[in-house]
Amino acid sequence: MRTKAAIRLPARAVALACLLALALGGCERAAQNMYDQPRGKPYRASTLFPDGAMSRTPPAGTQAFARGSQADTTSGREGTEDVARDARALAATAMPEPVTPAMLKQGQTLYGVYCLPCHSPAGDGDGRIVERGFPAPPSYHDDRLRNVPDRHIFDVIGKGYGVMAPYGNRIRPQDRWAIVAFVRALQLSQHADVEKLPPDVRAQARAALASTAGAAPGTSDLGNAGSRP
Repeated sequence: MRTKAAIRLPARAVALACLLALALGGCERAAQNMYDQPRGKPYRASTLFPDGAMSRTPPAGTQAFARGSQADTTSGREGTEDVARDARALAATAMPEPVTPAMLKQGQTLYGVYCLPCHSPAGDGDGRIVERGFPAPPSYHDDRLRNVPDRHIFDVIGKGYGVMAPYGNRIRPQDRWAIVAFVRALQLSQHADVEKLPPDVRAQARAALASTAGAAPGTSDLGNAGSRP
């Protein structure tokens, strides 16, 4: 026959489990301290700093940078859309969206951060790092690089090539396309077809090119800006 102790044991176990659950539930309030702790908020007043403002001015010469999803600071929608844009950019075999002034500006900024030290402001491969002995990258203005597909430049940025390190872990797919757009603009700046410019701009370009060549305007055959370095 089952003894009373044997019958009471399950009841004690249930009671102990209930007490343990209540004890663990009490930890929730303490855990919230990580969320409710005193902290400064952007654009709020603060007695911590002499100027009375919580927001700090970034140090001169720094570049704003963020990684990851925006889900932590939004409802999650922006983060989801951002991830989707990166996925489309990564899968694209050509420029995934029309090039806009904003995209070119973004590409110029990122080019200045990641590419300029080796490739130089003009893209001719004569950057400051090269001046200090690092192997020179090819000029963007070589025929080979002017004729490669956009995706080739995108892949080189992300995966590296030769002595160039991969930047895929630092430059998001969307931003790589922005750099590609700016590189194409650099190439066009040195190899533009003057005949495709509007008439008023064409006249100014011819005059500037002729002046650079040391000849009077109209005395040189400048049908293509690429004929000059």
